Amino acid sequence: MVPPEPLQASLLVERAKTGDTRAFEELVRRYRKRIFALALHLSGSESDADDISQDVFLRAFHTLSQFEGRSEFFTWIYRLAVNRALDARRARARRSESSIEESDPRVERAVEVDAGGDPRRIAELRQTYACLLRALDALPAEMKTTVVLVELQGFSNAEAAVVQRCSRGTIAWRLHEARARLNDAMAREQLCSRVRDLSSHLTTLLTNAGLPTLDWVR
Repeated sequence: MVPPEPLQASLLVERAKTGDTRAFEELVRRYRKRIFALALHLSGSESDADDISQDVFLRAFHTLSQFEGRSEFFTWIYRLAVNRALDARRARARRSESSIEESDPRVERAVEVDAGGDPRRIAELRQTYACLLRALDALPAEMKTTVVLVELQGFSNAEAAVVQRCSRGTIAWRLHEARARLNDAMAREQLCSRVRDLSSHLTTLLTNAGLPTLDWVR
């Protein structure tokens, strides 16, 4: 019988603490894609996300002895990633630099995965996700992080609260406020949009992601 995921991770952590590098490599293999996706959403840059991911796992390797198991390993590693990404964001802000690359990789990844080669769908995805991500990036850092954790990465409110060191009530308020702000931003964006009808496919994608859909002007 295969042990459940949290138990498997706990066993790997205990082995890694004894110096078993293969156990730590397995932890990296399990969580790197999700940590990279988190860093990409928070930074908007593939190069930054790659740097953040590498730094997080390097730090985790050197500080693993400090992990006491009071929470699950994935919430601990996510907290490291969130803190590192927010530090990078603040550092860029001090230097007045933009983290968004000329072609936002988040939009291109969504198009690649979801468009299915349909030219109309490609145009819809590119325009709608670009609009949505501009609104997401304009949220306060902690609120944006909550949206990414819960709506895009599937965390429960309780898990997000552990990662962000706040109450579940705070997480619920941030999500409520973020949805209102995103809807307002998208409503303003639609006024200058030439897109008329949103396909049912894209509407489903946005709804399943827990993100606002648009009532396009006809």
